[in-house]
Amino acid sequence: MQYDLEPGNFVINTSKKSWGIGQVQSIIKNKATVNFQNAGKLVINLDNIKLEKIENE
Repeated sequence: MQYDLEPGNFVINTSKKSWGIGQVQSIIKNKATVNFQNAGKLVINLDNIKLEKIENE
C-alpha cells in the first residue's frame, strides 16, 4: 500500500481531532511518527489510522 505522506507534511487524525495538527517526522513501512500539538509524538500505524494531509499554513 502506498501512503501519500512524507516527512514535513502536516496532518490531522480525522477520528481524534482533539490531538490537533501533527507534523510527520518519519515514515518507515506502514508506521509514521507524528508530532501532534496536543498529543505529543506518536507512532501511527497507517493501516489502522487515517491521517488527512492538510496544506501548509
